[in-house]
Amino acid sequence: MKRTVWGGLKTWIAVGVLFASGASAAQNYADRPEAQRFIDDMVERHQFQEDALQQQFQIIEKKQKIIDAMARPAEKTKTWGQYRDIFVQPLRIKKGVTFWQENRDALAAAEKTYGVPAEVIVAIIGVETNYGANKGSWRVMDALATLAFDYPPQKNLSYQERRQKFFTKELEHFLLLAREQQRDPLSLKGSYAGAMGYGQFMPSSYRRYATDFDGDGFKDIWENRRDAIGSVANYFVEHGWRAGEPVVTRAHVAKGYDDSVLNLSRSKRKASALTVADLKAKGFTPVAEAEDTQHAGVMKLQGAKGAEFWMGLNNFYVITRYNTSIKYALAVYQLSQEIEQRYSKTL
Repeated sequence: MKRTVWGGLKTWIAVGVLFASGASAAQNYADRPEAQRFIDDMVERHQFQEDALQQQFQIIEKKQKIIDAMARPAEKTKTWGQYRDIFVQPLRIKKGVTFWQENRDALAAAEKTYGVPAEVIVAIIGVETNYGANKGSWRVMDALATLAFDYPPQKNLSYQERRQKFFTKELEHFLLLAREQQRDPLSLKGSYAGAMGYGQFMPSSYRRYATDFDGDGFKDIWENRRDAIGSVANYFVEHGWRAGEPVVTRAHVAKGYDDSVLNLSRSKRKASALTVADLKAKGFTPVAEAEDTQHAGVMKLQGAKGAEFWMGLNNFYVITRYNTSIKYALAVYQLSQEIEQRYSKTL
């Protein structure tokens, strides 16, 4: 892979001056007090060159379309049936089989090393970037700065502050990552939330969980499929994936079931510590076999043919560490099963 060496600060500072002078009407962050505090912090704690950061912040811009996108994610605006149709559909299944065939050795090695099924790794990459076809077109610095300093207003002010703090930290990790990998930070593209590469890792996850799975001395989830595959598997293991255990099952419901335990957030589910046995007692019976002692959560979703009840087990909630939405996790699982069934017929 050809790498863009960060190397000559003078070069991209000069480019920054040229762009800044030609786009003076654009809204940049160079004069924002909170951005200046961030720059000062990066200089003091991480020994960045202040002039270089100042030039970068003259170039990056607030992007209103990113703010708009954050306000209407598909997980919140679509029913489960509508959401499922985006990802669990024939073309994405077909492309998943092709991706598996093209990366058979890497996927087999990842499954052997980490215990994460190949089909789950393929499905994550399929949902996140359509197998690398859409890794994001936003300049990562624009995305992270917009969300760090202009996160859309929320009724819950403390939530807004937490999200701003989160994206400020991600901007810090991103600049550290660019320096570590000797890349021009202004050249890197990703999602509107600042996620990057085949598996759409946030910068902190890239630095913490990405792995050099091909052993070339460089962790590259931007272009290196083997590294991306190993990194997704490593992410799952680091968040508690248990090899060989089930993920999710449909659930039968009894008359008078306890609806207070439906669709609990990850934090509330963890606090409740409900087991499969507990959920059975509350009127929910797993269709597939599940050990009574396993921790579990139960969900009610609006499918294409009406209400659907599902019981998510440990590995299901590991998938939600990638994206907190239960619709997302269920789409990943169902796509993985469709891909595995189709792939097995090609052997």
